[in-house]
Amino acid sequence: MEDRGIGGRIWLALRRGWRWGARRMRGQMVQMAGGPARARVIFLFGAVLALSSADTATVGAVAPQLEKALHIGPFQIGLLSAVALLVGALLVLPIGLLVDRTKRVPLLAVSIVTWSVASFVGGLAGSYSTLLLDRLALGAVAATAGPAIASLTGDYFPARERGRVYGYILAGEFVGMAFGFVVSGALASLISWRAAFIFLAFPGLLLARTLWRTVPEPQRGGQSRLRIGAPDFADQARAAETGADLGFDQAFAETEEQDLAHHAARRRGVQPNPRLVLRSDPAEMGLVHAVRYILSIRTNVLLIVSSALGYFFLGGLQTFVLSFVMGHYHVSEADAILVAAVLVVGGLIGTLAGGGLSDMMLRRGYLEARVWMPAVCYLGAAGLLVPGILGSSLTPAVWFDAGGAALLAAANPPLDAARLDIMPASLWGRAEGTRTFLRSFAQALAPLLFGALTSLIAGIAPQQAPVGTHPGPISPSEAEGLMVTFLIMLSALAAAGFVLLRARMTYPTDVATAAASQQRRRPIADTVVHRSTRL
Repeated sequence: MEDRGIGGRIWLALRRGWRWGARRMRGQMVQMAGGPARARVIFLFGAVLALSSADTATVGAVAPQLEKALHIGPFQIGLLSAVALLVGALLVLPIGLLVDRTKRVPLLAVSIVTWSVASFVGGLAGSYSTLLLDRLALGAVAATAGPAIASLTGDYFPARERGRVYGYILAGEFVGMAFGFVVSGALASLISWRAAFIFLAFPGLLLARTLWRTVPEPQRGGQSRLRIGAPDFADQARAAETGADLGFDQAFAETEEQDLAHHAARRRGVQPNPRLVLRSDPAEMGLVHAVRYILSIRTNVLLIVSSALGYFFLGGLQTFVLSFVMGHYHVSEADAILVAAVLVVGGLIGTLAGGGLSDMMLRRGYLEARVWMPAVCYLGAAGLLVPGILGSSLTPAVWFDAGGAALLAAANPPLDAARLDIMPASLWGRAEGTRTFLRSFAQALAPLLFGALTSLIAGIAPQQAPVGTHPGPISPSEAEGLMVTFLIMLSALAAAGFVLLRARMTYPTDVATAAASQQRRRPIADTVVHRSTRL
């Protein structure tokens, strides 16, 4: 046998250690998800959200190169992020109707292919106007991902786990954000901004193919819930048909009480609102009628408003965080990307912790946990980000910012689970479409308003000489404008928290109303299931 030498042996040991660590990590992730089939669904749904988030972060990561190459300013950079979201907002209501009436997995896969092609073409754009027009097509994922994933998650996973499962899925947003900041930023620095957009197209095509081939379309209404420990979808289907015991954890069995919010409302004796209890099949509602009903649920309106305010601030942060860090602290692009990575890690930790914590509190009888916990998170995030933005030294400021990012992200999983709690299952797609429509408008306006306000303040701020070792990619007055803009826009987070505090009063009644509407439909659904089983 040939002697590899010390270097060769070290390299071989590192490779073996990496493979062992990867296997251990994969095993832990599968165990946390509840089995290989569940882990595959969670991973793929998270990857879909990662695509959209990576695209928005990429615009922010390559903003300095775009400003120089295309001779544009902060407002034009914000417009690049906004147009995709605006198109998504216009498409999301009809797509929500399709989600409730057609197969969702193929719809999602086709939208990802459209997005990937548009991303590739965007990297070849020869001018700002061409790039702007191309990004109109990128609204496909933004329009389809929210309604489709909400509906599929509701059918694949029981209500008792939705906060935790949503935490895992929404972690994809922060993984995509990290990818956009780190990988796209590095590609833009080493090659060009075009390489960053072109590179994003290839993971999208691979994801669409995997989703189409490996994830079957579930039955609506919870008949295809993924059982704990299911190794694949074939065994899951066989177990559902034969009632075989595959050794699943009985605490999560389908015969147990799974809908934590509905169960907690019944134990407390909360009465439904008779005016809003549905007496006909909501799947047959027209789009206008469905939207009117969805917006008549007061808790849902408050959740939509708070979510829109939270994503409004996040949209501006994603687009301008690198420019702010480089301009305000006068650090290099590599250091700014490292700071962005720290914020993303904070957001990832918050996302994973938020859903599980709210589920645990709900199991202990705190019915409003999925509402007041996000309220506290939004208010806490606004408080922590103030010293993080005002700080003149990067080292202490970044830890305040990381804490604020963690709290901001922790609000999302319980909010997403709460929206399913107050809505009958047959309206999940249209309800999420309505929410995404309004949220996307807020998120699309954010880069425009952040950029316009920054330019306005920069026009009146006095020109100052940079104090650090690295001259920033933006002028000192523009850096000052970004700092003031971030501070002003923190009011959106505070407002989101106060709105959710009001939702605590209406949430129990709306949970009981959704349970009553679902109960009216259950005998019909059970009859259909038994009839199909006999056939």
